[in-house]
Amino acid sequence: MAERDHALLESEDALLQSASPLANGLGVTDTPLQQLIRQWQNERYAPEILAGHEAALNVLLDHIRRQSDTIQHLRNDPGSSEDEHFRIMLAQTEIERVKFVVRSYIRTRLHKIEQHARLIVDTPGLQGRLSQTELNHAQRRFAKLTETYFHMSVLQALPEDQRGLDDDAAFVPPMIPEPNRSHSVFVHAREDCPPVPLPDSNFLTMRKGLIVLTPYSVIEPLLADGSIELV
Repeated sequence: MAERDHALLESEDALLQSASPLANGLGVTDTPLQQLIRQWQNERYAPEILAGHEAALNVLLDHIRRQSDTIQHLRNDPGSSEDEHFRIMLAQTEIERVKFVVRSYIRTRLHKIEQHARLIVDTPGLQGRLSQTELNHAQRRFAKLTETYFHMSVLQALPEDQRGLDDDAAFVPPMIPEPNRSHSVFVHAREDCPPVPLPDSNFLTMRKGLIVLTPYSVIEPLLADGSIELV
């Protein structure tokens, strides 16, 4: 039994080191962990919520569950040697590293969903970037609760024609905030990129390996197709 568990532990470790069948958009395969780290960094630095990547996330969650079960069994095995316990400790450290990335990625997305819940509910294009669980959180829980709070605390005391959350009055900040797509971000080109227009009517051309600081709206299409990453 112990030999089988040790073999399973090694095969699970190999999952993070070997190529994954998940495509990264550049014709090159990455491990699930490499993909999720890149998606986590992009999500942290982008001002708007990005398309979710459930495939890579589910692979890593399955990996964590299997590794945790195997490690627990091996720790309880009296036949495990000191060297084997050291390998178990290394495997546990790797699991904690993966857990940190997964938690931070999910928390970042939840923060953006809660910050822009009403905008997401009103924008079908943004809804397609969310998983069903995330969309349910935005629709049924956060957006509805926020709207009820605004109504009970402020809107019910206003005239009937001023109680809407979608008013677009001149010189008045919108009640439904939108992400600041003009926010500047650092961009690393993962490949040679086609020219993209800048706000001053010039064009930005990025070669592979170049790092630039530019408004998010300029590089948004390149981020979507995986040609660049945010750093």
